[in-house]
Amino acid sequence: MEQLVKQWVDALLVRLGFEPEAGAEQWAAFLLMVLLALLFYLLCRLLLVRGMRHIVSRTRVKWDDVLFGDNVMDRLCQLSAVILLYSVTPAVLIGPEAERLTMRLLEIVMVVAFFRLVNALICAAFQIVSNRPAWQNKPIKGLQQTGQGIVMMICAILIVSILLDKSPAFLLTGLGASAAVIMLIFRDSILGFVSGIQLSANDMLQVGDWITMSKYGADGTVEEVSLTTVKIRNWDNTIVTLPPYLLVSDSFQNWRGMQQSGGRRVMRSVNIDMTSVCFCTPDMLARYREIDLLRDYIDSTQQRVDEYNAAHGIAPGSWKINSLHQTNLGVFRAYLERYLRAEVPVNQDMTLMVRQMQPTETGLPMQLYFFTNTVEWGAYERIQSDVFDHVLAVIPEFGLRVFQNPAGSDLGRLGGSSSSASSAPADGDAAPQAAGASSSDSGWPGASDSAPHD
Repeated sequence: MEQLVKQWVDALLVRLGFEPEAGAEQWAAFLLMVLLALLFYLLCRLLLVRGMRHIVSRTRVKWDDVLFGDNVMDRLCQLSAVILLYSVTPAVLIGPEAERLTMRLLEIVMVVAFFRLVNALICAAFQIVSNRPAWQNKPIKGLQQTGQGIVMMICAILIVSILLDKSPAFLLTGLGASAAVIMLIFRDSILGFVSGIQLSANDMLQVGDWITMSKYGADGTVEEVSLTTVKIRNWDNTIVTLPPYLLVSDSFQNWRGMQQSGGRRVMRSVNIDMTSVCFCTPDMLARYREIDLLRDYIDSTQQRVDEYNAAHGIAPGSWKINSLHQTNLGVFRAYLERYLRAEVPVNQDMTLMVRQMQPTETGLPMQLYFFTNTVEWGAYERIQSDVFDHVLAVIPEFGLRVFQNPAGSDLGRLGGSSSSASSAPADGDAAPQAAGASSSDSGWPGASDSAPHD
């Protein structure tokens, strides 16, 4: 076969004007073989790529469109052309030294072409997997990069072994002796590979998840999970990159469960001035009955109160601490709960309650705990703001006050009042009267704070 190829090449070179005895004849023949291999590649690409594209377009499945796509077929044609050139080269090169160097170079090109084909197949396989619903948005890019890295390492070992004319086993033995150095160099890649497997296997993270890692300034959407980095776009459009092993070794908050649940939690408190809490008078209850949301509650609760007092022989008008009474704070709490259920777009299938928290020096926290019926950020914030706009506006209607630390304007008015009082003419009868009014306005409800209420 080689003799026939050599005779055909010699005849072709004579027709082109080359002398077979000339020293450059073998290199001219080699260049001619390179041109023929290039022509073969173009012809193969024209027929194979287009023909395979036509075949896979007629099938019902979609995975073959990727596996036999243009990229894979193109690299298969490249490998075929290199193999053809490698096969015919010994027939056109005469000198042993030229043949040895050229063949070694072609072996390197063949190794690179083969591993380019393998790399294209890996990319196609991961693309097919990522298109499946069960694997969509899973962090499998790190696994893909790991496979490509292993292929690249094997390719590098084979190329070095060809250049040194040594067996690959010789190089692997040397690499085993320097494993500690290799692990130090590829530490992030190895940790990223292991972390990527853990993130995928435990479904801890997906592309598109909203995660929070305050320690590292991350609060946004995961855009990419690769072998060595996790890219997070914060809400201010800044990009935070973290190594994957930090997400496994450290703690982070994933908001995917909230987004899939259909409700987002509101947990906010308003502080009530405890000196404004008191028992409800008949006039106050009559006024509260005019509120549609409270009418049934006031009637049912007052009936229970009256039954309790009658059962214990407590006469109407007796000392309040001996009997059961409604309080303005209890009525306000009942109003808030009914207001949330009737007027606010809440998720009715999730927890909803209005509760008192531990009193502090800044008042009694009244906490609203509920879930909106939307997880969209803008709508969630509007609902939350509308609710507390209403809460702050309606508190005075129940005889309650919001606790608020004095501002500079409050201190300024207090200073102005003191100056006015000191400049006013003395009146022996007026002074005790003013003092008594002041004491009455800021008086404590006394024992009424500890009475039972609903």
